[in-house]
Amino acid sequence: MTAPSPRVAIVGAGPSGLYAAGSLLKGSDQVRIDILDCLPTPYGLLRYGVAPDHTSMQGIQRVLAEPFESDRVRFFGMVELGSDITADELREGYDAVVYAAGASEDRRLDVRGEHLPGSRSAREFVAWYCGHPDAEAQSLAGVDTAITFGVGNVAVDVARILLADPDHLATTDMPPPVLDELGAHRVADVWVVGRRGPEHATFTTTELRELLALDGVQPVLHDPVPDDPVDADRRVRQNLAALREAADRVVEEPRARLHLAFWRRPVELVGASGVRAVVLERTALDEAGRVVGTGEREVVGAQLVLRAIGYRGKPLPGVPFDPEAGVVPNTDGRVVDAAGPRPGEYVVGWIKRGPLGVIGTNKSDAAATVRNLLADLADLPAPTGPDAGALLADRGRPASTFADWERIDAEEQAAGQRFGRPRVKVATWHALFDLVRHGRPGGPLEREAE
Repeated sequence: MTAPSPRVAIVGAGPSGLYAAGSLLKGSDQVRIDILDCLPTPYGLLRYGVAPDHTSMQGIQRVLAEPFESDRVRFFGMVELGSDITADELREGYDAVVYAAGASEDRRLDVRGEHLPGSRSAREFVAWYCGHPDAEAQSLAGVDTAITFGVGNVAVDVARILLADPDHLATTDMPPPVLDELGAHRVADVWVVGRRGPEHATFTTTELRELLALDGVQPVLHDPVPDDPVDADRRVRQNLAALREAADRVVEEPRARLHLAFWRRPVELVGASGVRAVVLERTALDEAGRVVGTGEREVVGAQLVLRAIGYRGKPLPGVPFDPEAGVVPNTDGRVVDAAGPRPGEYVVGWIKRGPLGVIGTNKSDAAATVRNLLADLADLPAPTGPDAGALLADRGRPASTFADWERIDAEEQAAGQRFGRPRVKVATWHALFDLVRHGRPGGPLEREAE
């Protein structure tokens, strides 16, 4: 009698989960894969985290979509781990479970006034302009000055979107309400503030140069750019060179200003019913190389503060979690708890290693975990319960399918053609539900695009 094909469940349809699926298909011609996600749309951070005007990055979607071409892969969208299906049920229904949940929480500034309206995370702001259905709308009414804390690519993206010409953004897949808000309220001053110097910043040179060269925007550097450190790598040298060029750039009659302020940290957000100003303190490195305050302070008026100082993983129901590191504890991708290894459970991506690297980093990371999974497969206990499809059907809880996503995708592209754009993203739950449950080929999305 032929042994049944091994079954693997992947929780999360973002880049790390899809890279893991691709590695599994290449590593075994028998394994069958079910991919679960809380959204009806795959691709995760690629769809809802990459700036809409960075279309070359979005091209990675073609590679990530390849696993769905196999008849050994199924997609179960609109399925929430913990409420629709539990981790215990997945462990019973599959030879192995791979957690690919990403890092969906933010690090906080931990300063007085951070709770005020007008203070939010850059992740939430990015989700808004990328059209995530859970995103809270951002009002820019009354915002003359915005400050983003952080010197990585997220901070650069946020600053660029706030300063970009709305006519340029109108050619992207941004949802119409976002375009309307960005066009109706122009932010005059955007600050990018970092606790350390520009030589320590993590943004990539391409993104930095793009920000510094925005038409009609005057760069304002609040400190001299240092000489190249002796041990500086190519990226650091290029970043510093770009900043020196920006310091000499003069924009006639600028429509906005980009402020770059390093060696500063927030100590208080000031306001009553909302943020009205930020108190910054000068910083320096102590003898141990730690960032410390110098006591020198300045006040910058601002009505919007966005923290872009890093992400954290969020606990998954029924899965071990390290609250200090913000990851699922693991050894080389094998999940562990206080009692030791948990056979058949694996982890990939940011929930495995922390929010490090770019989207492409997840490919090698996923491949490493999958190698261990495949090496373990023969010794793992066989499933004793039903798979996700059978469980959800038995509960009368239908999931969305990859065909549903293809319908959403086609509708977005069709709407884009009508409005001279690559696509118009479906950005509300009611429109997504309508397309998934009823297959309506226009109504909700057409209303959003107008």
